[in-house]
Amino acid sequence: MDVELGHLEGKVLQLVDLCRELRIENQTLRMDLQSAQEENKSLNTKLVGAKDKVNAILAKLPEDGA
Repeated sequence: MDVELGHLEGKVLQLVDLCRELRIENQTLRMDLQSAQEENKSLNTKLVGAKDKVNAILAKLPEDGA
């Protein structure tokens, strides 16, 4: 009985350690995701600005009379 409880205690401790590791990994992944989302938003803003500039330049070009 004591041996079985010892094994069970060991497994519970392993589970607790795994939960801690997963919680830390999850927190890291959440921070990475937030950083990636912020970078994506910034790049999208830059893309819109570049698109507007290209459209403005194209609007100034003379029409091809061909």
